[in-house]
Amino acid sequence: MASSEDMKAFVRIVDLGSFAKAADDLRITPSALSKLVSRLEDRLGVRLLTRTTRRLALTSEGTLFLERAREVLELIDLAEADVASARARPKGLLRVNSSTGFARQTLLHAIPEFLRRYPEVTVDLSLTDKLIDPVAEQVDVVLRGSPTSGSDMVARQLAESRRVICAAPSYLARAGTPCSATELTGHNCIPLSGQSSMTTWPLASGDDLVRFQPSGNFGCDNVGMLFDLAVQGHGIVRLADFVVGQAVREGRLIEILADINRSDPISLWAVMPKGRFRAPRVQAFLDFMGEWLEA
Repeated sequence: MASSEDMKAFVRIVDLGSFAKAADDLRITPSALSKLVSRLEDRLGVRLLTRTTRRLALTSEGTLFLERAREVLELIDLAEADVASARARPKGLLRVNSSTGFARQTLLHAIPEFLRRYPEVTVDLSLTDKLIDPVAEQVDVVLRGSPTSGSDMVARQLAESRRVICAAPSYLARAGTPCSATELTGHNCIPLSGQSSMTTWPLASGDDLVRFQPSGNFGCDNVGMLFDLAVQGHGIVRLADFVVGQAVREGRLIEILADINRSDPISLWAVMPKGRFRAPRVQAFLDFMGEWLEA
């Protein structure tokens, strides 16, 4: 039977793609690590890795063993976290993944304060607007506008917000301020492409609800880029208050059409692998972000 240390060594080799890098990470020699894997393969009676001078490749048995090894190591981490969480101080490396817009406009301000409060924690922040697999990407917390499903995941709602229609003062001074859905038609509206829920803007028109189709000379699937375009005066955007709220409060953006903008509440979720949910550094980050967003 493989020990947890053997499993941990095997997983590190796969994750880092190199015996030399994994050996350095585990603080053993490459030859010792190679012998460890050979003994593991001998005990299992199968080949786990195909090794050449240029690359490593998993065999079909290696792929299955990797999946099961990750599950076992996650369970060990969970057991240790359960025992230690009552007394442990938040410390160690916290890996967080976020959408670019939320990171640049909210986490940019929140994380420095979090680190001041918890000086023994180090944050590694990765940014992408696409959904990721926290287990495969070795991420502790994923922050997104919708929870990721799956029995191996834990989702916690951190806050609720709304979408805001806004533009820079320079744009409104140049193009005028629309007061209705009809007047909005003549403006340069910058849509968030690639998301079906954002293809139309729900606006009230008398007793009716109009599904306004935003159109302009530019579109983008990156929230951070849309924010920058709006601040620079290129057009009108409709983005979450999580993203534009600070800029609105500072006057860099001005909210418009607030009386007719109809937006269902949108939530911010933290999604985590079950094995990391109870780690003190993760719990501290979740509690802090909940407080920060509420404030």
